[in-house]
Amino acid sequence: MLNCKKALNDFISYIVVEKGLSKNTVLAYRADVSKFIKFAQNKQIPVENFEHHDITNFLWEIKMAGLKPRSLYRLIESLRQFYKFLSSEDLVRNNPAIYLAAPRIPENLPGMLTFDEVMLLLNSISADGEMNIRNKAMLELLYATGLRVSELVNLKFSDINLQDYFLRIVGKGSKERLIPFGKKAGDFINIYLAKRKPILSEDDNVFISRLGKKLSRIEFWRQFKNIVRDTNITKNITPHTLRHSFATHLLTGGADIRFVQEMLGHTSIATTQIYTHLDKEKIIQQHKTFHPRG
Repeated sequence: MLNCKKALNDFISYIVVEKGLSKNTVLAYRADVSKFIKFAQNKQIPVENFEHHDITNFLWEIKMAGLKPRSLYRLIESLRQFYKFLSSEDLVRNNPAIYLAAPRIPENLPGMLTFDEVMLLLNSISADGEMNIRNKAMLELLYATGLRVSELVNLKFSDINLQDYFLRIVGKGSKERLIPFGKKAGDFINIYLAKRKPILSEDDNVFISRLGKKLSRIEFWRQFKNIVRDTNITKNITPHTLRHSFATHLLTGGADIRFVQEMLGHTSIATTQIYTHLDKEKIIQQHKTFHPRG
């Protein structure tokens, strides 16, 4: 009989080492598979004896309990990967998850800012004082590179090249990418570094708090909310909005989608393609507004 606890631990080791999945994804997979194993134990059906209809019964119970489509989609993917692993290790004779159908997920287009709104946001930051200059440098860099906030606050001096204007980023799944940025962002970073507290070591964090410690995501969020509050922009703006705007403005300007995919660190180009849909929405709105029969 299959030792489920050992199988789960071995599966987690596999997706960490072989797949290189992020910590949050690994935790989600563990929770999903643990939930499934508990269901199997309650039904007194060995995991290795599950048939397709047994898994669909499990998914139906979970769905009826109010699981949202995106969570259900992830749960199905967790079971697919788990049984794929068990099959590869000859721990099951058949893979009952191979034909599972994923639910259709409503497509939520990411919020974005127009170029003028981005300029309004960036220009609203005062150029007085070390913290204001730091905030301006961070937001300029976010818009110039499409970084995630976690990547921004973890930026080290060894990751940034201010001569050739590019960053070395290790993102989700420990994937490394090189991202160029413009002279404008580079200039603001140099201005900030000239006023920044003394550099303690080459590997020190670029952006630090008022006390000279690594800037936390929470503190960055607090600063960002204060900056947005001082603008007249009524949209719901988060730091991720700058990432969305970065991608959309590049694609609207004619950038190759694979270039944008590489910059954002997307594993699949399908993730990047959502930004091309924003342009379609704009086209539809323009038609409705200006066409005589719109």
